[in-house]
Amino acid sequence: MKKKWKRLSQKKKIIILLILVLLLMGVLGFLFKDKIFGSDKKVESKVESKEPEKPKVKIIDENSKSRPYAVMINNNQSVWPYQSGLMKAYMIYELLVEGGITREMAMYKDSDVEKIASIRSSRHYFLDYVLENDALYVHWGWSPQAQRDISSLGIANINGLTYEGKYFFRDNSIRAGYEHRGYSTMSSLKEAAEAKGYRTTTDEKALLKYTAEPLDFKDSEEAVDAKYVAIRFSDSYQVRFLYNEEKKVYSRKQNYTDMYDYTSGEEFTAKNIITYKAGYSNIYGDDKGRLNMSNTGSGDGFYITEGKAVPIKWSKESRGSKTKYTYTNGEELVVNDGNTYIEINPTYKTTDIQAEIPA
Repeated sequence: MKKKWKRLSQKKKIIILLILVLLLMGVLGFLFKDKIFGSDKKVESKVESKEPEKPKVKIIDENSKSRPYAVMINNNQSVWPYQSGLMKAYMIYELLVEGGITREMAMYKDSDVEKIASIRSSRHYFLDYVLENDALYVHWGWSPQAQRDISSLGIANINGLTYEGKYFFRDNSIRAGYEHRGYSTMSSLKEAAEAKGYRTTTDEKALLKYTAEPLDFKDSEEAVDAKYVAIRFSDSYQVRFLYNEEKKVYSRKQNYTDMYDYTSGEEFTAKNIITYKAGYSNIYGDDKGRLNMSNTGSGDGFYITEGKAVPIKWSKESRGSKTKYTYTNGEELVVNDGNTYIEINPTYKTTDIQAEIPA
């Protein structure tokens, strides 16, 4: 081999050496191509493993640890034109009180509300829904039964009777009785909670399970068309919801009055409605006609959204336990991303659901 190599011309030797170098580079390149040039497979695997971000629920931050505020809202007809801040609430309970009227409890979480009005006094069965949300309770006065239970149950409460002029105020532009003019702001309520040393965080999950993807009940055999919903609480009062197909929400009317926010002018609407019935009865010997409410146990109801009503089941084991809502097959209820009205009317009053809005 050595003799043959010596016999080769200088030119041939150079060509052979170049070929050997190129072959060696090719072999090394193949063996170490991932380190030299980077791995296409790794890049591809990274791209493949990156899942698109799921849309997030907007009505509340489901990961937030902020403790919600539950605010008692006056629903006397004289103050209907002056209600403010309700469209900033993520959930509102409406229950019957004395005199055939209702009172609402608006739930706020991580929201800055310029004005919440008008704030009124507590009734003891609203405390059950304060407890199930682990909420800070805001009210202006109380019934004897509520005062007793707030104390015995250890409810973290902020009372306008104590803090008028500091955290609670009167709006004298409201053309109603003096007791109907009370309001507050979310910043004031947060200051009050801090001043009282209340816990302002919670480990409790939201009462309802939300979906950011719109629910579709078109193929549900149980769902019925629900463009019009009328929930009667007494002979003198009913709340009505009329479906707006363009906006995909329900306009709220009290009796036949259109409802708008006094401060912002925004129409009151609902994305979700949960409605069912409970037993109400007069408190024996109460000179104001105040009521008791039987809301533990279980029963049937409806979840209403996007122009459809779906039958549901509800159950509540005790005053402090969460109300559980399920579909009729036992699966947990899921609601659309948006505000929710929970309407609990008396067992002896009607709930009317119609496929079309009456003329």
